[in-house]
Amino acid sequence: MKFISAITLTALLAFAGGLWFNWWIIAVAAFIVAVLVHQRAWKAFLAGFLGVFILWAALAWWIDMKNEHVLSKRIAEVLPLGGSSFLLILVTALIGALVGGLGGMSGSYLRSGLN
Repeated sequence: MKFISAITLTALLAFAGGLWFNWWIIAVAAFIVAVLVHQRAWKAFLAGFLGVFILWAALAWWIDMKNEHVLSKRIAEVLPLGGSSFLLILVTALIGALVGGLGGMSGSYLRSGLN
C-alpha cells in the first residue's frame, strides 16, 4: 500500500510542481515523497521511477495527440529514432523516470541516515 501511495504522491506532486517550477522539480517531488513515506532504497527508487514515468509518458502522449504527431515525428527524425513518435515518448519518459528514481532513492537514504 505504501508503494502505490508513493507512486501516486510522486506523480501528483511532480505534476503540481511542474506547473510552477522547472522540469527538475520531479527529483525534488520524488525526494520529498521518499522522505515522508519510508521505504527501502530500491523501492523508493522504483516508486519515483514509476511515478514520473507514468506522468511524463501520459503528458507527452497527451501533447503529441493534441498536435497530431507533427512535432514528435520531426524531432524523432532528427534523433536516431526512425521517426517514431512512440519511441520519442518512451525516451522522454525514461529520462524523467531516471531523475525521479534517483530523487526518490536519495530521499530514502536521507531518511535512513536520520534514524
